[in-house]
Amino acid sequence: MDQRTIGLLAAQDGVATRRQLLAAGLEARHLARLLAGGDLRQVRHGVYCAGTTWEQAVHWHERQALVDRAASLWTTRPHVLSHDSAALRLGMQVLEQDGRTHLTHRGRRGTHTRSGITHHHARYEDDDLSRDGTHLLAARTALDIAREHGVRAGTVAVDSALRIGATYADLHRVVAGMHHWPGCRAARSAIELSDPDTDSIGETLARELVEELGHGRPRTQFGLAADGRVAWCDLVLGRHAFEFSGKLKFQAVVEGGVAADPAAALLEEKKRQDWLTGFKLGVSGIFWEDFWGARRDVARERLRREYLHTVERFGTDRSDLVQFHPRTPRKRPTAPDAA
Repeated sequence: MDQRTIGLLAAQDGVATRRQLLAAGLEARHLARLLAGGDLRQVRHGVYCAGTTWEQAVHWHERQALVDRAASLWTTRPHVLSHDSAALRLGMQVLEQDGRTHLTHRGRRGTHTRSGITHHHARYEDDDLSRDGTHLLAARTALDIAREHGVRAGTVAVDSALRIGATYADLHRVVAGMHHWPGCRAARSAIELSDPDTDSIGETLARELVEELGHGRPRTQFGLAADGRVAWCDLVLGRHAFEFSGKLKFQAVVEGGVAADPAAALLEEKKRQDWLTGFKLGVSGIFWEDFWGARRDVARERLRREYLHTVERFGTDRSDLVQFHPRTPRKRPTAPDAA
């Protein structure tokens, strides 16, 4: 590809239409050769990205973001990215859905899907719009996801929106304007069930699962400090800690994880868990597969059994642990988990 083609793709977040490429000086026969050779890849009819861009987008959200940008370019009517499409543009962590691109058009109410694009017709405030006018902001996006996909997906999205700077004031302002909209009850529930201290999708889903045990809502990010060590538990209910274990923590960097030395990371986690149990805490691990299908019922019963065993041994009062609470604020991780 020549520099004009490369520059055009770079200026548009990696995608360009056939019309734009030809206008930039690329000949039709050269475009055909680039496609045949894999230097360009068709993302959707008439919209392309560099072949290397597609190959390097190894995670679902990276490829979905390319599909969304291509769909936006392909759509000529005025619109903004919304719902899941806006979330990916904002860098939010959300649950993978069905591959549709979501665009919102200002005006009459209603929704229809055509050619993989769901067109939403709804009003939005200028405060809900990004500075460049291309997508809706986090609070509106999270609540639209709740209305579209339900409470679980919405709670994940609201937690993520709070992590990147949205406030409860933003969320309440937005949901007040959704009165009588389809799914507005799910949006309200997502706000009520959210927690600003949750660090990842896995922690949000783990919190939901633990609350289903019927023994109350767990506390997030419970910290202990002693012996020169500080540890933060994802969730604590009484004297029982629940830890979400994502595979990235123990996966090598070259394999897409965050562990420089997977064996050392596993050993450190074992030492950490042994240290926590020294405070007369029970500890349960929760894994990604525990959230779905029949495995969820099995996991719920396991967690209930382990929690009740801790209650039998140590009770639920943890007032003796107040003296061990960390005196410095918790540092929030920057690496996202895989959804």
